[in-house]
Amino acid sequence: MSVPAWFARSVFRAQEAAMKRPTFAVLAGLERSQWLSPEAMQAEQTRRLNQLLHSALLHSPWHAARLHEAGLADRVRAGAATLADLALLPTMNKRDARDNVEQLVWRGVPGGVFKYTTGGSSGEPLIFYFGRARQAADAAGRLRARRWWGVEPGAREVYLWGAPVELNKTDRIKTVRDRLVNQLLLNAFEMSPARMDDYLGALQAWNPLAIYGYASSLALLAAHAEARGVALRLPALRVVSATGEPLFPHQRELVERVFGVPVSVEYGARDAGLMALESPDGTLLQMSETHLIEVLDAAGHPVADGEEGEAVVTSLVSEAQPFIRYRTGDVVRRSTRRDPGGRSLAVLDAVVGRQTDFIVAADGCIMHALAVIYVLRAIAGVGQFKLIQHALDRLEVQVVPDARWSDAARKAVIEGLRARLGPALVVDLKLLDAIAPEASGKHRYVVSHVPLPGMLAQKAEAA
Repeated sequence: MSVPAWFARSVFRAQEAAMKRPTFAVLAGLERSQWLSPEAMQAEQTRRLNQLLHSALLHSPWHAARLHEAGLADRVRAGAATLADLALLPTMNKRDARDNVEQLVWRGVPGGVFKYTTGGSSGEPLIFYFGRARQAADAAGRLRARRWWGVEPGAREVYLWGAPVELNKTDRIKTVRDRLVNQLLLNAFEMSPARMDDYLGALQAWNPLAIYGYASSLALLAAHAEARGVALRLPALRVVSATGEPLFPHQRELVERVFGVPVSVEYGARDAGLMALESPDGTLLQMSETHLIEVLDAAGHPVADGEEGEAVVTSLVSEAQPFIRYRTGDVVRRSTRRDPGGRSLAVLDAVVGRQTDFIVAADGCIMHALAVIYVLRAIAGVGQFKLIQHALDRLEVQVVPDARWSDAARKAVIEGLRARLGPALVVDLKLLDAIAPEASGKHRYVVSHVPLPGMLAQKAEAA
């Protein structure tokens, strides 16, 4: 049962205040700043960049050394750095962020720091830290984008998202909190046919205004509904938001057909934060107030608008652990056009290059790849990794071990995967010096050769 939107909104505000997250103050600022003139937006970005660089100079020795080497330290101290000055700094990558974390993190940042572990684009675990400013910016950015679709804070929402198989006390408390703010969580790690039948029933009973989830999981649920002949009745629904990986055209068409509303794609990353969201007129709008995105070629030079290149991101809300000229590994294309809605937010034409596959358990349960990625990234000694599912009962696991690798780590990998995929699973574990990229140049950390039903079996050529 949902609660009135005004009550959910009040609980949400109280929660953010109790957590010392300025989410609603940031939201109010974003509502104003999206209508700034291009010149005023650039001035705001410059101001925020100087704040970030000054913080990095004082509190992040690794960045401070780079600022000194680039001859920018004096300009940063004076608050006189320009957006063009960014190009004087070298880029950083995931290995830099991983290997130098203690020289990057500012543990004294107001509000404290929070630890997060992500699998990385090639399965190489990355531990990083973020603060309240990053949390508030991500949450406020989503709230602003929801309003573009007529969905206010406190409205009923469904999240098709990763969740633990067994809920601990904290998870149960969070479930109660979710209901008080009108959020219903459906577990994207458990996508068996029976469970998806339950999800379809829950969706219709909840009648959300917005659905948010992994792109591939949304497509899987839509394909299941169509295969079952279920005509979803969701009269309040206004938008389905897809995140976590590219949404291919055939998937978008399927989701929009089954759910009966437009899809809005979201571009973000655990480490770099929320970077762009799609508006109702189909424009992918950058979070220009919180992120600077350079699009660079293989040599590190800017490409022209309309051309593809790597997204190199500076998060202006990453004081806790600065991500400055951070190579995401994502291929994007900046648009040559402005937002037709009149906002001064930069426009991206496309985001390509990230995709997760599904893994199929022995009992037929279809799991999001993150369900097995989480197993490996939690084990000490696992550096890079890649999983290849050759059959329901056979999984190849490639691991580039680090100095902590041991027999106990090997045992933990095998037992963890069998717990997820079935006790009879044959795990072929290979220790390698390096994991080669795909022929496309992409690093996929999960590849499944087990066919999926219906439209989801289709593979986009760009994948």
